Amino acid sequence: MRAPKLEWANGWLKETKKLYVNGEWIAGSSGTTIDTVSPASGNKIGSFTGASKEDVDAAVRAARAAFEGGEWREMSRKERGRRLHRIAQLIREHQDELATLESMDNGKLYKEAYNDDVAEAADFFEYYAGWTDKYYGEVNPVEGDFTSLTTRDPVGVCGLIVPWNFPIDMAAMKLAPALSMGNTAVLKPSSVTSLSAIRLFELIHDAGVLPPGVINLILGEGRTGSFISSHGDVDKVSFTGSTQVGKKLVHDSADSNLKAVTLELGGKSPNIIFADAPNLDAAIERSFYGLFTHKAEKCSAPTRLLVQRPVYDRVVEELAKYADGYKCGDPFDPASDQGPQVSQAHMESILRYIESGKEQGARVAAGGYRDTEGTNAEGYYVRPTIFADVTNDMKIAQEEIFGPVLCVIPFDTEEEAVRIANDTIYGLAAGLWTNDVARAHRVAKRLDAGQVFVNRYGCYDIASPFGGFKQSGWGKEYAIHSLASYTKMKAIWIAH
Repeated sequence: MRAPKLEWANGWLKETKKLYVNGEWIAGSSGTTIDTVSPASGNKIGSFTGASKEDVDAAVRAARAAFEGGEWREMSRKERGRRLHRIAQLIREHQDELATLESMDNGKLYKEAYNDDVAEAADFFEYYAGWTDKYYGEVNPVEGDFTSLTTRDPVGVCGLIVPWNFPIDMAAMKLAPALSMGNTAVLKPSSVTSLSAIRLFELIHDAGVLPPGVINLILGEGRTGSFISSHGDVDKVSFTGSTQVGKKLVHDSADSNLKAVTLELGGKSPNIIFADAPNLDAAIERSFYGLFTHKAEKCSAPTRLLVQRPVYDRVVEELAKYADGYKCGDPFDPASDQGPQVSQAHMESILRYIESGKEQGARVAAGGYRDTEGTNAEGYYVRPTIFADVTNDMKIAQEEIFGPVLCVIPFDTEEEAVRIANDTIYGLAAGLWTNDVARAHRVAKRLDAGQVFVNRYGCYDIASPFGGFKQSGWGKEYAIHSLASYTKMKAIWIAH
């Protein structure tokens, strides 16, 4: 891991950042700028142009012209793959810069940004570079004197709306498969964490990797995303974020051109420890780190820990030890275990949930307050919080907190555990720990979640699909399954 590039970043941030439309950096027409704030200090560290509706229109026009012009869409698949490999190479060459920016505006540890977010962003481009010439149609075994075949055609202009918790990682997660299939794109990062996306687009532009208009970068607050999702010339929207906003995007699609929508939304994921867990210490450790890394700002984090009563007290006690030993601090300090939450507003939301848990009778086993020790008082730090004796009807067990708060819920029987686990509006992920192979299969089948982890919570790989059920969203990211949403299947019939 290379050292952070703070001096370089501070110099880079002196200039107000612009929008990227049709291969050019433009000031935009809104005349407004948005400040970027460091969650570690609460201070302004930079600013960027806020896009107007007219700017979004210009970006969509550029993407449409680039798509219809055909240079990218009709480029040989092998050459498209080489271009995506080049983007991956650029990310790796500038991994320290991108990780520094990610830590500065998001607040996550530099080592997390470097080793997880930025590294996986490069992995996404490498992975989907390999799919450019391997995703194809079929010949259908139809009756009669016909040949019937299917083709997979690019869907067109894609609006890609990225959240603030994994900014560059999720930008790559959406851009790479979209570009792999020959689409063009308008990307909008969160207004809270736009820096790494801006730098990524700079790298791609300076290297001349893509034709003008193939990718466009729009910056702004929430309404800017609505300009994209409601636009009549956007063919597909992929959104990662809250369920509330995801529902609005569905309305935007229905009220405009009925564009295809992929949604990766909220979660309240259950993680079940049975008394026969093969290694209880490992189950406790992974249940803690599976939540509390990346400041617990993770949609699929195991926020509800269901523990069978024979081991319940021990699990709570050990979790509290982990939490008490966790060091909140500067994201660039190698000794820090947890950085600040992404914004003051988000920190205050987490603290309100913590107070709700106390008021409803949950027992605080660790944490439960804002960390104001030393220089942490200037930032948005929340101590890792363990609530014990939680019941599943409590607000903290039902609503997505998206922060360092773990709800530990006791149970007696397998049937009770499954019932509690599925008693949620969400269905993104779930986990269980057991030494009983039959139980592992039985419970995994009954858990109503898009991915189920057995004896190791949080096994993620680009080769395996990711996405939820119920109000956790529609469609799948990752793997070959993501490509389906960036293509249109066409059936062609030829009479003999």
